[in-house]
Amino acid sequence: MKYSKEDIFRMVEEEDVEFIRLQFTDIFGMLKNTAVTVSQLEKALDCRCVFDGSSIAGFARIEESDMFLHPDLDTFEIFPWRPQQGKVARLICDVWLPEGKPFEGDPRCILKRTLKEAESMGYTFRVGPECEFFLFQMDEEGRPTLKTQEAGGYFDIAPLDTGENVRRDIVLNLEDMGLCVESSHHELAPGQHEIDLEYQDGLVTADNIMTFRMAVKTLAKRHGFHATFMPKPRQGVNGSGMHINMSLAGPDGRNLFADQGDPLGLSREARQFMAGLLCHMKGMTLLTNPLVNSYKRLVPGCDAPVSVSWSEKSNRSSLIRIPSSRGEETRIELRSPDSAANPYLALAVCLAAGLDGIRRGLEVPESLEGNIFHMNQASLAERKIELLPRTMGIAIEEFQKDPFIRQVLGEHIYGKYLEAKREEWDRFRSAVTDWEKEEYLYRY
Repeated sequence: MKYSKEDIFRMVEEEDVEFIRLQFTDIFGMLKNTAVTVSQLEKALDCRCVFDGSSIAGFARIEESDMFLHPDLDTFEIFPWRPQQGKVARLICDVWLPEGKPFEGDPRCILKRTLKEAESMGYTFRVGPECEFFLFQMDEEGRPTLKTQEAGGYFDIAPLDTGENVRRDIVLNLEDMGLCVESSHHELAPGQHEIDLEYQDGLVTADNIMTFRMAVKTLAKRHGFHATFMPKPRQGVNGSGMHINMSLAGPDGRNLFADQGDPLGLSREARQFMAGLLCHMKGMTLLTNPLVNSYKRLVPGCDAPVSVSWSEKSNRSSLIRIPSSRGEETRIELRSPDSAANPYLALAVCLAAGLDGIRRGLEVPESLEGNIFHMNQASLAERKIELLPRTMGIAIEEFQKDPFIRQVLGEHIYGKYLEAKREEWDRFRSAVTDWEKEEYLYRY
């Protein structure tokens, strides 16, 4: 939907909107906002709303802190879960500097820049995310726990799936906001759920993921649950991923990954795009799997990939699989990203890596078939299959090794992000965990 300023003023008046949240995302994928009343709407739409960038992690130093919010008018939506009198709406914003140019530390601007690069090559980036999360009980003081009363598994229904009503409420509210939900279901672990969003252009998808996370957390709390996108909150069960389905469309909207003349139905661009992803995957992992906890999910046997590989079949043990649908629905599915990833940065590096593969005419290695989870390191090494980073420490090293990632992110985000992740890893390395106490305190 394309909106003008006049459209926004009209909808605000017709719908009795009193508050407008101006939302943006920091480099770590945390949604931020400042709220204005209707009396300040004209100022907001004229991009004259200023905020203190030095108070946002990774944004700016205190001596250069003034930043301006530039609302994307097409993102105007009313929160359906808020009061129906004196409604609350939102606008997603880009962050600009006082001198009148986009802020290089704004993740949304990084994605927009990469999408323009794709457009200059004649491509439109299309994305469909599969978003997983856990619903846990809260204690008497309203704090989250790791407890769930259910024992549901994959595709189970009530009464085994006690989160069914929460999930339904989330889906209906998302659709009221204009997001199209493709499907929703209970996932493998008790308390784990998945909601899949419809294929959209890259920027719309990233915006939708941020809206989705906000809606899930808000509505879960109303039902008495805590929703978490922590990748691996519980030991011994699968973690939460965010599989990313991707394709490129041409100027006429045709899916350029499809080729009926190819034995696999895959075009040359699809193979080269995939080769670019595989080439840069280890360097990208710090962005697609951004937390210390992320690497507790990337272990054998937990339905998450561990190797830099692809499969020409629907092999869910591969990093990249090719879903069975062909023709206009042809796509590649990247299975390593998790639910904590900043969608703007994750999609930017995925697209940039794929375009790099097309530009350089990279070739995909041999397809790896069979259950990779059952292959040992020696077997993978024999086939020259590399492993994904197993810890954040290794991911940091790979991030620094690939200069292409630095080029995509720009100096500001690259430097701030690297600094923050080094500090996070150092804090974890110096922490004494419960596992260590149980393993060593008595014996030694």
